[in-house]
Amino acid sequence: MAKEEKKAPKLRFNGYTNDWERKKLGEIGSVSMNKRIFKDETSTIGEIPFYKIGTFGGKADAFITREKYEEYKKKYPYPQKGNLLISASGSIGRIIEYNGEEAYYQDSNIVWLDHDNTILDVFLKPTYEIIKWDGIEGTTIKRLYNKNILNTVIYKPTIDEQRKIGKLFIILNNTIQLHERKCEELNLIKKALLQKLFPKKDEVTPEIRYKNFSAAWEQRKLGGVAKFYSGGTPSVGVSDYYDGTIPFIRSAEINSTSTELYLSELGLQNSSAKMVHRRDILYALYGATSGEVGISKINGAINQAILAIIPHKGYNSEFLEQWLKKNKEAIIKTYLQGGQGNLSGAIVKQIKVSFPSFDEQQKIGKSFQKIDSLITLHQGKLEKLKQLKKFLLQNMFI
Repeated sequence: MAKEEKKAPKLRFNGYTNDWERKKLGEIGSVSMNKRIFKDETSTIGEIPFYKIGTFGGKADAFITREKYEEYKKKYPYPQKGNLLISASGSIGRIIEYNGEEAYYQDSNIVWLDHDNTILDVFLKPTYEIIKWDGIEGTTIKRLYNKNILNTVIYKPTIDEQRKIGKLFIILNNTIQLHERKCEELNLIKKALLQKLFPKKDEVTPEIRYKNFSAAWEQRKLGGVAKFYSGGTPSVGVSDYYDGTIPFIRSAEINSTSTELYLSELGLQNSSAKMVHRRDILYALYGATSGEVGISKINGAINQAILAIIPHKGYNSEFLEQWLKKNKEAIIKTYLQGGQGNLSGAIVKQIKVSFPSFDEQQKIGKSFQKIDSLITLHQGKLEKLKQLKKFLLQNMFI
């Protein structure tokens, strides 16, 4: 017996019970594109941005004249405000909403559905986020042809229900963008403070200081201001070693509150894995994460790719963490010859760090603690919103 086709999503606004209508996109519209622009008709400067597939969604590097723009816009297809532009080559299926700006788009590579009044763009936009384009799923095809678009099936409710769903996703997307911008702003503020609150190379005082601090900062090798140790990895062939409750922290998880793997007491005892505790500094030594640093948020075990750094009395962990973050690139350049190879405990101990008094270290450390907490807060909200959006896309559409 054939499986009955779904006619409505799992989650709906109250008052809507009608079945959704199954339609091919070709039944509700046709594919449109701008008239072709040839290379010799563009320039590197000009009034009207011309977006090719390589600059679609970014910054245009080519322009056309206003005269040609006005002529072609009048004579040939041109998107209306709210139309959804689709990338048909390269990273196929990317969607950019046309907001009415003066711009021109590369024909055949950037297209849109010129549809009838039975569907709204505000509903079509989230639909595109979950759409499976006909004929290209599971293939290596790098182009979305008109036939792929027109043969693609969607399900749509009444215009009124479309409008409600569309408005919900507008609000959700705007809120996500708000938190994304907030994270970007906070990261820019943090970047600026890292430059201003720490001395520049070959200088002994920073550009900005808290009141009542004036003494020169002093350089000390890390080996003289902290204790260090690394861990190890239990044998991966013994399942009992990884069937426990001890978080096993790996390099990519040094700033995380959870881990993918958990060791048993047996695994810890039968390996050189070492325990670290909350507020210990964790420093990544190997590979792509070399030079990454964080203050442990959990009690757990570390392997040989992580160096635990526990500052002596008179040295502040948050201050040292931020100094290492600020100077990551310089450390890699100095000790890894442009990024090749790995760091080691012996190398890290030789790193020279500029320190102010302990009181000034604490103030600087607390400043960055507050900023990092705000960044974490907005990143947490952002992640929850993205998870909510994913859930709604899965349950409010067919």
